[in-house]
Amino acid sequence: MATTEPIRNKTDVRALAEYYLRRGQIRNYVLVVLGVHTALRISDLLRLRWDDVYDFDCQRVRESVTIVEKKTGKAKTFVLNKDAVRALKRFAAQSARKGTFLIENPQAKRAISRIQAYRIIRAAAEALEFQNRVSCHSLRKTFGYHAWKSGVSPAVIMEIYNHSSLAVTRRYLGVTQDDKNEVYLSLRLIS
Repeated sequence: MATTEPIRNKTDVRALAEYYLRRGQIRNYVLVVLGVHTALRISDLLRLRWDDVYDFDCQRVRESVTIVEKKTGKAKTFVLNKDAVRALKRFAAQSARKGTFLIENPQAKRAISRIQAYRIIRAAAEALEFQNRVSCHSLRKTFGYHAWKSGVSPAVIMEIYNHSSLAVTRRYLGVTQDDKNEVYLSLRLIS
């Protein structure tokens, strides 16, 4: 089985999200935006309900979200950055309803399946002619890769992911020889 990769180029990350925004498919756009900005597993992302991310009394997107991860059973709290809030505001205007799933299949009145989420991500990746294998898990890995590249400690990323070891997190980061070469070339200690 081929390993899924993070999306290493920020332009490609934007293109993946905007692929659906340009088509007016806001639900799929939100799937991508939240996937790369929350580091949630697809199973947890698909379980999100509007009540988790939207305060209906105040009519606004919540600043932070707390869930219990399906895989680990651990509580996880994360804040929503500006990109996630902007996407959710746009989506809320047309879809926010108490008790409903955020990424919902409107005909079935339930969350889309993991297979459907995979098809959504793959369709955009193929249309954009991405070279690496991209799947739903790529969204989660993309978060960690870009956090690491921006200087976040792998130990902090490990905590965000709720991983049990740094070795697992290292695999997620998808460190390439180019990443290692960049460190060698950028470190100047004597001159």
